[in-house]
Amino acid sequence: MTDIRELIDLLKMKGLSETVFLGQNYLSPWKRVFGGQVLAQALSAATQTVDPERAAHSLHAYFLLAGDINVPIVYEVEKIRDGGSFSTRRVVAKQNGIAIFFLSASYQKRNQGGYDHSIEMPQVPGPEGLKSDEEIIRKFEKWIPNTISELITSRPFEFRIVEGFDIFDNSTKPPYKHVWFKAKQAVEASPEIHQQLLTYVSDYNLLITATLPHTEGPYPFDVFMASLDHAIWFHRDFTVNDWLLYAIDSPSASNSRGFTRGNIFTRDGTLVASVTQEGLIRPKTEK
Repeated sequence: MTDIRELIDLLKMKGLSETVFLGQNYLSPWKRVFGGQVLAQALSAATQTVDPERAAHSLHAYFLLAGDINVPIVYEVEKIRDGGSFSTRRVVAKQNGIAIFFLSASYQKRNQGGYDHSIEMPQVPGPEGLKSDEEIIRKFEKWIPNTISELITSRPFEFRIVEGFDIFDNSTKPPYKHVWFKAKQAVEASPEIHQQLLTYVSDYNLLITATLPHTEGPYPFDVFMASLDHAIWFHRDFTVNDWLLYAIDSPSASNSRGFTRGNIFTRDGTLVASVTQEGLIRPKTEK
């Protein structure tokens, strides 16, 4: 899936009723349902039941079971509350009648005013002059497994890692990563679609940051990873058509869990979203 329009089509799910939607799966090269897909589809389902004058400002989700890539996902939306300024929705994703994921999302009337401040964007090189991970993969493709190569080259977003990507560097790294990203094709769509696309791409590069101090080399081949939960706060409007900086760190890893967080900035330094995720990370040699 290299075309962003394919991803947008995945998010436009078939409505089985006013509050039930059917989502198809991206046939990922790693043969599991991608967590970002489920997050974005669940947000899409919830958004379709909310007044268009209200925008999502936060979501909190838990991954319960690995999704079967060959089975469509049913998203059941519960209208928890519609208040004067806020609306709350709960979404349960099911396969074969069994819950594999659930999400809570909160929406707010637009343009509410009030106080305004944000932290500064990290001082890192801009995307110009940085090589994309696809360019690096093509340069060293004969040393890289096909599964990893296909994973990196089959995405609808372009990524440029500030810290670089050296397949011959076998050192461990501090738990920090800065990644510029944007859609490969221009997206002419509503702000809600841009929120859903950002939700999808927010699952890339996040949990892997928690493995950097514990694994050697550019990719943690010998680590089992699985997302446990995911949260996003949308602070300001944005578009995925221009470069966004994902500033990621992992404050802690313990008890086979890695905790990560990220701030997403526009190129001019505006903070538009914040993300957190905890996931299972452990050596594959463990039972």
